[in-house]
Amino acid sequence: MCGLLGLICSTEADAAGAREAVDTAMRCQRHRGPDEHDTWADAEVVYGFNRLAFIDVDHAHQPLIWGPPEAPERYTLNFNGEIYNYKELRDELAAEHGAKFATEGDGEAIVAAYHYLGDDAVKKLRGMFAFMIWDSQEKVVFGARDPFGIKPLFYAAGPGKIAFSSEKKSLLELSSVLGVEDKLDRKALQHYLVLQYVPEPESLHTGIRRVESGTSFRVVPGGEVEFTRYFHPQFTAKPVNGQAEAEALYERIADAMRDSVGKHMISDPDVTVGAFLSGGIDSTATATLAKEHNPNLIAFTSGFDREGYSEVDVAAETAAAIGVKHVVRVVSAEEMMEALPLIVWYLDDPVADPALVPLWFIAREARKHVKAVLSGEGADELFGGYTVYNEPISLAPFEKIPGGMRRILGKVSTKIPEGTRGKDLLRRGALPLEDRYYGNARNFRDDQLRKVLRTYEEGVGFKDVTAPWYQVSEGWDPVARMQHVDLFTWLRGDILVKADKVTMANSLELRVPFLDSEVFKVAATIPVDQKLTHGTSKYALRQALAKIIPAHVLNRRKLGFPVPIRLWLRDEMYDWAKGIISDSQTGELLDKNAVLALLDEHKAGQHDRSRQLWALLVFMLWHGIFVENRIKPEVPEPVYPVKL
Repeated sequence: MCGLLGLICSTEADAAGAREAVDTAMRCQRHRGPDEHDTWADAEVVYGFNRLAFIDVDHAHQPLIWGPPEAPERYTLNFNGEIYNYKELRDELAAEHGAKFATEGDGEAIVAAYHYLGDDAVKKLRGMFAFMIWDSQEKVVFGARDPFGIKPLFYAAGPGKIAFSSEKKSLLELSSVLGVEDKLDRKALQHYLVLQYVPEPESLHTGIRRVESGTSFRVVPGGEVEFTRYFHPQFTAKPVNGQAEAEALYERIADAMRDSVGKHMISDPDVTVGAFLSGGIDSTATATLAKEHNPNLIAFTSGFDREGYSEVDVAAETAAAIGVKHVVRVVSAEEMMEALPLIVWYLDDPVADPALVPLWFIAREARKHVKAVLSGEGADELFGGYTVYNEPISLAPFEKIPGGMRRILGKVSTKIPEGTRGKDLLRRGALPLEDRYYGNARNFRDDQLRKVLRTYEEGVGFKDVTAPWYQVSEGWDPVARMQHVDLFTWLRGDILVKADKVTMANSLELRVPFLDSEVFKVAATIPVDQKLTHGTSKYALRQALAKIIPAHVLNRRKLGFPVPIRLWLRDEMYDWAKGIISDSQTGELLDKNAVLALLDEHKAGQHDRSRQLWALLVFMLWHGIFVENRIKPEVPEPVYPVKL
């Protein structure tokens, strides 16, 4: 696990002269790997890396140089992530191709697989990863990002140079060397305000993009990057007929999860792995199964001192039931306000999910005890856990209404006063799925956005992001289509960004056993009636875990890790929010008077504008840090030991 930076130049002279700049640019991602730091250069390529060591701590250093016996230094790897099937892969390569290895780490498995299998090697990797391999013989860099986008990878291309990095900040540091623009991307801003995150492959800087999840790439010095999508997830439901087939499905799910958690617990003996624990089924499952491998497992929970906004009590009951030590971190409004600018700095691009703030605090607490944690991200997308997945069922009567009549109903909905019960149901029922669902996030509608965004552009909308994925899923059942869209929107844009950024900000590795290729193979076959039935979601998963997790968690209503910003923005956070808006220099982009009006409307209790306000506030802080250079968070030095 590390932070990586790779610079590819068209000439050896450019590469040699850039080594110091790469070393300097790595400093702003030192939190990603405080155990080891170095730079490396060869011909047209310069690597920088910061390592957080887990497997073969003493020997699997980076950059990792490997080659076959006839060319032992042919390849150089820069790698961020964990490959959980690396032992099996190494054995396979040794048996079938005679591969030789000098370490016990997972990095050599990646390079050897690439040497013997070519680009298809990436399909063999089970884990989370972003990597670059420099082939000094063929003069080409090959790289890839994991199927779901667990690990980040940005890139920027300038005249004769291109760079890849785990953190966008490092590319901003190199912008003058690369010769790329660092202007604000207004289209990406509009997408952010609607979606609450910046969708891949965009970033909020015009000259910097992201390698998409499930994509590999190759580039030669002085050439352009060629991308190839290697991961094409499909939800191909298989009917479940009768109790015997249902029980067989539940057993396959339980077996896949037990195997995945076991793989995700891998580390050197002296590296401790813990677990995040909420009051829900997903984190409870990972923690319970993890305890089978670590009897001394520590579980970590965050919460708030607000009734209805904390799962601490349920998590404590769960921790006691499964017999693990439990560490709790309660977060106050004052702490959130104080920490948010620093957290936004770590994020690189704004993410308007308030849950990332308490996650940052519990990650900081967890790092005092462990070096890695398991968490339950991805279960909702794979197994059908979001409440919104019920929408095709509730809107089914609208599907029987002729298209012309549905459009009339949509127009009627615009005449109903906002806040009237049934208005939104009528509006959404009048729309086909592709026009109404853009992922598990609903923020500004077009008519609302026009009032606050001065740079609003007609024709820019969520369909820019979702249309390609709806095209792929044409003919699937609507719930499967929603899940598929979420894999490429909400999951990789919000859930996994915050999971990676705020944990790595604290030099803590987060592992997500649900987002495993073998788990996905099983989940993708589940029919709708095994996802949403008997008044619950994730039905098949719940049945699969019935004999594993405590009974009080099994059918508990999903709380969704809420943060009380709705209440706090009317009270404790009101003056703070007003100050951020007033001080912000975003007047060219946003109508600040309209934003202040939203804040006052929210305070008066007329409407709940908390999510819209949070998106605006986070962007204003981001703008103050990365554009205005007015806000300068004090970034702490990582001080964690190599071994715990």
